Parts: sequence; structure tokens; C-alpha cells
Amino acid sequence: TKAGVDGSYASRLVEWLANEGALTRTRRGPVESVDRARMIRRWADDYSVLRSNDARSFLDPRGVENLLRSLPKIRFRYAVTGSFAANRLAPVAPTRLAMVYVDDLDEAASALKLTSTEAGANTMLLAPFDNVVFDRARVDGGVTYVAPSQAAVDLLTSPGRSPAEGEAVLEWMARNQDKYRYDLKRD
Repeated sequence: TKAGVDGSYASRLVEWLANEGALTRTRRGPVESVDRARMIRRWADDYSVLRSNDARSFLDPRGVENLLRSLPKIRFRYAVTGSFAANRLAPVAPTRLAMVYVDDLDEAASALKLTSTEAGANTMLLAPFDNVVFDRARVDGGVTYVAPSQAAVDLLTSPGRSPAEGEAVLEWMARNQDKYRYDLKRD
């Protein structure tokens, strides 16, 4: 199959998701509809952006806007998530913490001139547990952002006001299904 998984596993997964109310399908037939918000909320039950990934706190002494300006100049793979990713779709509040997926935390911290810190961080670098965080990433204004679904689940599982930002992204996804589905078809 296109997903690269065993057909019997996919069938059991679809049945389980139907029982969870995340999708509807005809009896032993194709999927008729997907409740994306419910699917992402269910994903958040088994995931935590800070516990599922190798997360480390840093300080960009020039501020988070400097970090955002620096990202298009770096030469390694990255994808912005969290509040910065949410604010380009559904702004809630000013961003105080940048969250960025990178393959190598030390290389990224050095290239971006970040200082490791335990308190007062304005940047969180995340080494992902799986490369899926880079799937369907999109460039906007020269900066690479995770897919809306990844941003939503990362925010839903983050502390502070982040869950409210995650809900705003889910609402944006519901209002922009044609654009979101179009993005999926482009892959």
C-alpha cells in the first residue's frame, strides 16, 4: 500500500479509528469521512512533544525573531513547530518560545549561536523520535514549517497557553479543509 504498511494492520487500524469515532466507513468498505480534529486529539493522548522527542532549552540572546530570520540561512534540515507555526495560520498571542525540529541538536545550537539554558529559554530545539515531523513541511517566507496537523498535536501536548493555540490550529484546519486537502494531494 501507499503507506508502506501491511494490509491487515491497516485494516485493524481503520477499524479501531472507526470505533474511536475518528472516521466513518461503510461496513468492511472504504473510509467515507475523517474527523481530523478528533484524530489529532486522539494522537495527542499517546504523544507529548517534550517527552516523545529529545527536547533541549536554549537562549537566543537576540530574541526569537532573530532565530526566525536566521533559519533560512542554515544548511541543515529543520522544521518550525509550536507557536510560530500556529501564528502563521491562526494567531492567538505573541510568540515567546520558538520550537524547532532539527536532526542534530548540537550542530543546530552552534549554527544558530544559541546558549544552552535551564531557565529563561526562548528556544526549544527538538530532535524528533521519527522523521515524520518533516513530512508535508512547507516553506513560507523562506522558513520551513511543520504540517498543520503536526503543529496542532505539538501544541496540544505543550504547557502553558499552547493547548489553546493547538485548538486554534484545529479550528483553522476545519475552516480551510479545501486548502488543507489540496496540500495533502500535492505530496
